[in-house]
Amino acid sequence: MAAYDEIADWYEQEFLRAQPVHLGTEALRDLLGTGSGVCLEIGCGTGVHADLVRELGWTPLGVDLSGGMLRHASARLPIARADAARLPVRDRSVDAVVSVLVHTDMPEYFAVLREVARVLRPGGVFVHVGVHPCFCGGFADRGDPAAVVVRPGYLDGHWTKESWTDQGIRDKVGARHWPLPDLLNAFLDAGLTLDRFGETGTPLPIVLAVRAFIGAAAGEEPLSHRR
Repeated sequence: MAAYDEIADWYEQEFLRAQPVHLGTEALRDLLGTGSGVCLEIGCGTGVHADLVRELGWTPLGVDLSGGMLRHASARLPIARADAARLPVRDRSVDAVVSVLVHTDMPEYFAVLREVARVLRPGGVFVHVGVHPCFCGGFADRGDPAAVVVRPGYLDGHWTKESWTDQGIRDKVGARHWPLPDLLNAFLDAGLTLDRFGETGTPLPIVLAVRAFIGAAAGEEPLSHRR
C-alpha cells in the first residue's frame, strides 16, 4: 500500500515509540495463547508482534502489501510482500493466523477472512484484534478520554480520513469502518466458528478482539483449546 510506504519511517520511529503499551498486545496474548507451529500475521506492518508470538511458542511469519513497512519488519520475522486477500499460501497449511489492528486498512477484509479460512489447518485458530467498531471511527471523538463523543455515522460503513487527532494513522492513510454485525457476520460467512471475545481500553473500549477457528476433525478439539 503506497500510503503506508510513505509513512513507514514515521510509524516505526515516532508513532510506535509514542505508545506506552501497544493497544493489541494484551488481547493478542490472551486469545492466541500458547501453541506451536506457524502463526501467519496478515498485515504485519513493521513486525512489532513477532516477539510476543515467539514468546507464546509459535513460529511467526508475516505478510504485508507495503514494502516500506516490510523494510522494518524484515529484521523481526520472515516476511512476504503479498495481498492478504490473495495469500500466496497453500490450503490448510498454517496452524494459526493473527490480524492485529489492520482490518480497517483493508477494504477487502471480508475476502481476507475467506483467505484465513482457506489457509488454516482443521482446528487452526484465528485471532482478530481490531479497533472497536462501536467506539472508534470517523464518528467517534476521543479527544477527551473520559468522555468519548459518538456522533451519527456508525451505521453508514465508509472509508474516511476524518479523525479527532493528527497524531494517529487515520488522518494520514484513511480507514474503513464496518458496523459490528457486518464484521461478525463476515466471520461466519467465511466459514469460521466464533469462539471467544475481548475488549480493551477505558472508559469506552478501544479494541475488540475475536478468536475463531476452523472446524477440527470429528472428536478433535480446536487448537485454540489445547492449553
